[in-house]
Amino acid sequence: MESLVETLTDRQFLVAVLAAISAAAIVFTFGAQFADGKDMKSRIRKVASERERLRTDELARLRGEDKKAGTNARRKDLIQKVVDKFSLKKAFADEQTGLKLAQAGYRGPNAVMTYVFLRFVIPLGVFLFALFYIKFIFMPEGMLFLQIVYAFGAGILSSYLPVILLTNQIKKRQDSIRRAWSDCLDLMLLCVESGMSIEAAFQKVSNEIVSQSPELGEEMTLTTAELNFLESRAKAYENMAKRINLDEVKSVMTALIQSERYGTSVGTSLRVMAEEGRNMRMMEAEKKAASLPPKLTVPLILFFLPVLFIVIMSPAMITVFSTPGPA
Repeated sequence: MESLVETLTDRQFLVAVLAAISAAAIVFTFGAQFADGKDMKSRIRKVASERERLRTDELARLRGEDKKAGTNARRKDLIQKVVDKFSLKKAFADEQTGLKLAQAGYRGPNAVMTYVFLRFVIPLGVFLFALFYIKFIFMPEGMLFLQIVYAFGAGILSSYLPVILLTNQIKKRQDSIRRAWSDCLDLMLLCVESGMSIEAAFQKVSNEIVSQSPELGEEMTLTTAELNFLESRAKAYENMAKRINLDEVKSVMTALIQSERYGTSVGTSLRVMAEEGRNMRMMEAEKKAASLPPKLTVPLILFFLPVLFIVIMSPAMITVFSTPGPA
């Protein structure tokens, strides 16, 4: 033990240990620099390879988009030729067609062209399919005249399919906007009373309301663009009221137009409209609640009462039929 203590306290031993530690530190320092240099080079190579990969992917994506754009352009040219050749816009479109398509969320001249093309192609395709089905499967031995008449009737009925689908799309879009309109008015009121301009309020609300109703967010964004670029705000409000075509939206847009024209407070108008919107929302909920009992009457009679009668009368019927009669 004493020899170990003497060795650890020996001056030459301590000098040797410190020299070994210093040499190890120097070697580690220089080695770490070389290792960092190698790591840096490897990272640079990885970054360069990743950049090259991203560039290649982007070029491939652009080529794919170019091909897709070219395919879409050829498809549009074909549709345009068919529409112009047969004058389909005169036959299937009127002044309200573009407005109805905008109310359904389809905008631009291509929407009208595609709509009239479908109204022409769908009945023709259904007629050919129905004629093939009736001729070779349903009535192979029937009269040709009757087969053609049945197929023609199917084609006539299918001509209303685009109109029905467009009407349903408009209704779905209006229902989504109606559900979120009260919250939209409350948000607009908060934004206006906080000092925002009407354009900034529309922009802010469009970003917030899109999670609840993407359709309303889209309309608010489009109205924001029109407020910034059109000469008159009243025109932007009128366009929004026409595109949505809801009474509650029309009343709010009318109030904003009057505020713009006569210089009244926008916040006051929005507060009144928001209060009316909440009242209408409550009345709609009460109306739905009041309509539940009549709607439940038929299911109650058909499904609940028969089961109740069976449960009540089954024991008595079992007792009656299981009791032996008089000899």
